[in-house]
Amino acid sequence: MNISPIIARAIRGETTESVHRGHIVVLRNGDPIAALGDPSTVTFSRSSIKAFQAIPFLASGAADDLGFTDEEIALACASHSGEPFHVEAAGSMLRKAGLREEDLGCGPHPPFHEESAADLIRAGKKPRRIHNNCSGKHAAMLAHASHIGADTSKYLDPSSPVQKEIKKTISLFSGVPESEIAMGIDGCSAPNFALPLSSLAYAYANLIDPPDSFGEAVATAANKIVGAAMKHPEYVGGSYRLDTKVMRALPGRIVCKVGAEGVWLAGIPETQGGSIAIALKIEDGNDDRARPAVAVELLRKLGLMTEEAEEAIGEFSPMALKDRNDSVVGKVEPVLEGLKL
Repeated sequence: MNISPIIARAIRGETTESVHRGHIVVLRNGDPIAALGDPSTVTFSRSSIKAFQAIPFLASGAADDLGFTDEEIALACASHSGEPFHVEAAGSMLRKAGLREEDLGCGPHPPFHEESAADLIRAGKKPRRIHNNCSGKHAAMLAHASHIGADTSKYLDPSSPVQKEIKKTISLFSGVPESEIAMGIDGCSAPNFALPLSSLAYAYANLIDPPDSFGEAVATAANKIVGAAMKHPEYVGGSYRLDTKVMRALPGRIVCKVGAEGVWLAGIPETQGGSIAIALKIEDGNDDRARPAVAVELLRKLGLMTEEAEEAIGEFSPMALKDRNDSVVGKVEPVLEGLKL
């Protein structure tokens, strides 16, 4: 049995307290140039593939017909924090499509944004479906179903036209035949897909540089999504969130998306030598310390971290461990010596 490599470790004082193993794949122009662990590891993509879940909606012409803004397109691909501007954008998407919040199939949860969650409590209000971090994705799926005359009450059914188009799109971008894509149900109740990590990286390579064979409508949709996310990164995540901070730190240079259980995908369209795509999986599913520490170090290794970027997101890697008095007592550091870029 092969043991996955350690790619991050938590150090308290001078002693390693715990480790995180994982897998990394880096592509240039769609071809592998570096890896750690096993690129063939199959993992659920979770929210990292929201761009591909939105592409059929845009390619159908629905977003243009309904007058969706760039901010709303970015929210369709988001795991948002439930801040007021996120909630307003999701509501606007529903109104433009003639739909109601009650039509959303995602369950309610408190906003990830602590201040927004506290505001709800102070107002004596309960979280609603529209506060769900996936409400933008669901609003787009619902709008797509309505636009093509499908049953909006069944838009999450894997056999629905909307979900069939999504799976077809993921197959197209990843290169994995539909029959080989495993499916499960995500935390927001939408179908989700498990693919080899290398295929997820390939999907992002195609997202930032869609080939002509995909057709004009699909390529245009991919370009719009990348452009909207880069232009409005605050809608993709929110205050304090990894994706938002990374895209703000490297404006116009990177598009990226986290997925639950330690997944992170990124695309860098313009670099010396061509475009770059990255797929990362933290094996134990750690989202809050190992993933950001490794992600930012990968950007360093690729030579993307400017002085401004270091100031904005350098604190993620290494990440300070603090006690209850806010004193630094250790760190979480990446361990990527074996990755040659």
